[in-house]
Amino acid sequence: MEHITTSIDQLIQLYRENHYVANFAALVFLTVLATFANFVVKRLLLRVIFKILSLTKYGHDRDIMEHNVIARLANVVPALIVIMGISLIPDIPDQLNIIVRNVASAFIILTIALALGEALVVANALYQRRPDAANKPIKGYLQVIKIAIYVIAAILIVAALIDKSPLILLSGLGAMAAVLMLVFQDTLLSLVASVQISSSDMVRVGDWIEMPELRADGNVIDVALHTVKVQNWDKTITTLPTRRLVSEPFKNWRGMQESGGRRIKRALYLDQNSIHFLKEDEKDHLRKFTLLSEYLDNKDKELTQWNAKLGENNHDPVNTRRLTNVGTFRAYVLRYLESHDKIRNDMTMLVRQLAPGSDGLPLEIYCFTNTTAWASYEDIQSDIFDHLYAVLPEFGLQAYQQPSGRDLQKIGFGIKALENIPTRAE
Repeated sequence: MEHITTSIDQLIQLYRENHYVANFAALVFLTVLATFANFVVKRLLLRVIFKILSLTKYGHDRDIMEHNVIARLANVVPALIVIMGISLIPDIPDQLNIIVRNVASAFIILTIALALGEALVVANALYQRRPDAANKPIKGYLQVIKIAIYVIAAILIVAALIDKSPLILLSGLGAMAAVLMLVFQDTLLSLVASVQISSSDMVRVGDWIEMPELRADGNVIDVALHTVKVQNWDKTITTLPTRRLVSEPFKNWRGMQESGGRRIKRALYLDQNSIHFLKEDEKDHLRKFTLLSEYLDNKDKELTQWNAKLGENNHDPVNTRRLTNVGTFRAYVLRYLESHDKIRNDMTMLVRQLAPGSDGLPLEIYCFTNTTAWASYEDIQSDIFDHLYAVLPEFGLQAYQQPSGRDLQKIGFGIKALENIPTRAE
């Protein structure tokens, strides 16, 4: 018994003589304990929670897994251990104790705020799956709540770091609010705009945006607090105020790039004087086109059945339905696009007539290429229209264009030739 008492006295004496070493060892032990707790919570406890969650319909939900709210909240555990453990270390300086506790408290507030922000993102993603979500969006309301959470969290973090009551900060900010808004008006507007752009994912670096009012048409190369830099296609740089992207409309081509298809929307202008009904020899000629043989057979059956209902009147061509060269050409263009290996069949594809005008009859081609690269897109579009213009005479059609100087010159020569023909009186 005396031996044990002596040993205890020796340990106490050793601690009194080397309390700095003992405090350092205690801090190391507290750090190891907090790290171990973090490991246990994230590797064991979270695994159990995910196991339970997997039994529900949200267990493998992509939005929930990407915005892992539970994993963020797990970071609170080691911070709580630090707060409770730092007070148990004897002879630690009061100033160090306060600093560690304040930093840990600020970290807990930040972690909870970020977790709540991610929870709001998940709530919006789940809400958008509802059938009526497009008519009643809640994203704007959730963004206001998120901003309020971050503002409150910022005040609480500052109060925790300086070890003061949040009410003192609020009273001081209230007196300075008018001055701050006047001095930092542009900065505050830009800050709000930046938050809106970031939270709404309106613009990213690398996006192709178009804003004709500010002569911006190119890729975004920098998004800062006050400005957004756009490198135009002519390699010039346009600098836009960040808040203008929120207050004014602009076009972002990111959706086109992510879809993997780029739209072709261009019209062939046909000379309306070249439109006519197909004769039998013209039909026989067009049957040689592989893309048209089935169409012509089906159309002949359809028209024969229709005209048979006319009875005796079907002998007069005026009363019957007949194939036209422009309708057959429209069917050919559609089948040509469907068989084209660089045109996407899973996106909208149309070949339609627009309202005729002084420039002829517009036949619009509307489809999507299988690439979004600018040069490849232009090559595909040009190849398609090269072929269509070249194949027009096969259908007895002509492209329309305004009379040029050479056309007028030919007309003049024709008039002169007529003037030189002698009349009978002569």
